[in-house]
Amino acid sequence: MNKLNVLVDSKLEFTNVKCTMLDRKFANFEQCYLKAQNRTYKYITIEAVLYQKPVTQFKVNFALYKRSNGLQPISINTTIDGCKLLHNERNPLSLFLFGLFKTYSNINHSCPFDHDLLVEKLPTTFVLHHMTMFLPFPAGDYVFNSNWIANGVNRANVRVHATLDQ
Repeated sequence: MNKLNVLVDSKLEFTNVKCTMLDRKFANFEQCYLKAQNRTYKYITIEAVLYQKPVTQFKVNFALYKRSNGLQPISINTTIDGCKLLHNERNPLSLFLFGLFKTYSNINHSCPFDHDLLVEKLPTTFVLHHMTMFLPFPAGDYVFNSNWIANGVNRANVRVHATLDQ
């Protein structure tokens, strides 16, 4: 089976999204939801309102887990420097992880950030295409976990649960 057939035959479904603000003096989630427009079109919207602007330094710890009698890491758990990535990063793993939501986000320039952060209507079809374009992912339940660290302090956690069928 070639790569195109795997993409056409695969189906990704978001099953849950959970946003937790760890420092409510720093920011808060105005929106964090999963919406089903119809049976085939689901998307995620997340909006973080920043109270302490500008953000001049941030890191993100990304981890992707496959559910299998508990959460098992599937070789992706990394922390990236967000300002460096947005300025001129060439690390393929960082670019892959950021690419999962970049097109649907206003996190599209280097530091500092003096505006609220938004991921708007990120569809499952986009994430599926991005994931299967580079790496072979087996069918199963996945959790994409991210910790957002600003000025050396973990400020927020975002978890997206999804199921990949093939």
